[in-house]
Amino acid sequence: MAPPRPRPFGQNYAFVVVGVIFLCLLAAAGLRASPGVLILPLEQAFGWSRSTTSFSAGLGIFLYGLVGPFAAALMQSFGIRRTLLCALALMSASTALSALMTEPWHLIATWGVLSGLGSGCVAIVLGATVVNRWFAVRRGLFMGLLTASTATGTLIFLPGLAAIAQAGGWRPVVLTVACAVAALIPLVAWLLPERPSDIGLTPYGAAPGTVAEPPRRANPFRAAIDGLVRASAKGDFWLLFGTFFICGLTTNGLVGTHLISFCADQGIPEVRAAGLLAMMGIFDLIGTTGSGWLTDRYDPRKLLFVYYGLRGLSLMALPFTDFSFYSLSIFAVFYGLDWIATVPPTVRLANETFGERDAPIVFGWIAAGHQLGAATAAFGAGLVRASEGRYLEAFLAAGLTALMAALMSLMIGRMRRAAPAVAA
Repeated sequence: MAPPRPRPFGQNYAFVVVGVIFLCLLAAAGLRASPGVLILPLEQAFGWSRSTTSFSAGLGIFLYGLVGPFAAALMQSFGIRRTLLCALALMSASTALSALMTEPWHLIATWGVLSGLGSGCVAIVLGATVVNRWFAVRRGLFMGLLTASTATGTLIFLPGLAAIAQAGGWRPVVLTVACAVAALIPLVAWLLPERPSDIGLTPYGAAPGTVAEPPRRANPFRAAIDGLVRASAKGDFWLLFGTFFICGLTTNGLVGTHLISFCADQGIPEVRAAGLLAMMGIFDLIGTTGSGWLTDRYDPRKLLFVYYGLRGLSLMALPFTDFSFYSLSIFAVFYGLDWIATVPPTVRLANETFGERDAPIVFGWIAAGHQLGAATAAFGAGLVRASEGRYLEAFLAAGLTALMAALMSLMIGRMRRAAPAVAA
């Protein structure tokens, strides 16, 4: 075997790895948010219906989530570095290829299928795998930082892409995204070793001489399916899956994909509407961090009840506001604080319910439910807009489902909590 190739900064090189992964997750989040900017320019350029463009966005979001558990398995067998390089290449190539599209199926194939498969490997499971491999301490802190990169991706990409779309149409937008993703490929190849031991290090915070755990020899794909089979036998899995389905439905799927179009229906320019999503991204960083702090101290079920309940009420109220600067700013701040605040309580409940061994795989499947809900809303809201000529019914329905998720949250773990009392 070749001797380890040393890198600068010693044990602190783990921070360089986190920075590279943060940029990759940021780019993937920006790519997945881009269809919200493309809806109106594509309608103007090709006359494609809202349902067609929404179906492409929804399919991409669905695959983005569905690939997650299998991407984690692929990283174990094929390697993080090689999986990430292949995913970035697929994302960049499919996005660049969409610049040549002339038919609706071209949009579905590039932005729906190919970019969905690629970005699904550059999702939160990537962050979890990297943190577990490179850190022995402060895993929660760095996991929260990488989770927040999804909001930062929206913050950085959407306002600029909306300005590009307004000035030059849809084609410069897709080329910009393709170039941004492609720029990360040499960065990953240069700065991301497969393991700390490859550069003569141990995980950050580990005692000197710590021997890394050997890779799993079992078929990782079989492990992912077996984890799903064991978890699906418990009612709490379906409660967590259902609430996270609604979380995706009410965030990425509805607001992330359709808020710009909804504002356009009210006469608000695309750039200003994209600025609202950017504002949500800023406050989401605060909200996610605060939610993690609260999750360590309070019952996660009650936190989820509050988060989903307030989210449902705000969605039902938005269509009846005057869409002024002040009302939309209040909505953006409030909704931003609540955007992915549900993640820390959901992760904690998954750990409590399924144990440390199965929890990562099970949470991968729960996260797939999140993207399934997002895909449902991305497509469903487009259908509502195409048939009714407005988004009112879509926002009211999403608000009602969020209130339902609030009640479901209180039911998680009831059987486990009741068992000791019955035994006593």
